[in-house]
Amino acid sequence: MVTVHNFSEGLINPVLGYAVSCLGAFLGLRCVTRAGYYQGRARARWLALGATAIGATGIWAMHFIAMLGFTIPGQQITYNVPVTIASMLIAIAVVGMGLFIVGFGDGGPRRLLAGGLIIGFGVATMHYLGMSAMVMPDSMSYSVPLFVLSVVIAIVAGTVALWIGTWVRGIGATIGASLVMGVAVSGMHYTGMAAMRVYAGGMPGMAGVSAGSFLLPLVLGISVITFVLTIMISLSPNEDEIRDDAEFLVRLETLQRR
Repeated sequence: MVTVHNFSEGLINPVLGYAVSCLGAFLGLRCVTRAGYYQGRARARWLALGATAIGATGIWAMHFIAMLGFTIPGQQITYNVPVTIASMLIAIAVVGMGLFIVGFGDGGPRRLLAGGLIIGFGVATMHYLGMSAMVMPDSMSYSVPLFVLSVVIAIVAGTVALWIGTWVRGIGATIGASLVMGVAVSGMHYTGMAAMRVYAGGMPGMAGVSAGSFLLPLVLGISVITFVLTIMISLSPNEDEIRDDAEFLVRLETLQRR
């Protein structure tokens, strides 16, 4: 079995990955909170933005920031571009499905569980699809108990994320929830990495792109999107303003009926 290093750069990658995961979770939860004050297309837009923040930044970017610290001595690891992009789209899509199931539902436990299962299995699929995007001369397998544990962590994290999104409102509570979600996402990632076993030889030759020329620019691009999303949330009406506007419209309709 080949020796691998998940922390070749020390604590830089796990700490940065955790911080990015927390940021994505925070922005996503703020979008979900905004969505709760709207109906129809407006709610759908906020939920879609939340899915992008959580899926692309909170989950996918965290994964590949952590992977920048993954090395195999004496080998250069490259990445299959289409598979890597597909893993990001899967993360966004499954988070979006979960948010829409809960966001347009009655808030009952069945919808919460269904959404959590979808997000959990989707996050696990994103992780292992992202791992399969690695191009190297070695072959990989996974420890079944740790593999199952990583999927369970993903399901619990997805369910908790949706549950949090149904009641979190204030900034302080959102920050606390984001820190918890960051721990869950990072825990799932490194549990999955602990499950991996690498053996010399056995993988067919494939074309790949180095992490420095592909992953780093892509992660930076996600960071720019995150910055834009932060500005959008900052400039949008906050919960108190949305509530005041709604109350004003109700009073206006009441006066018009008189």
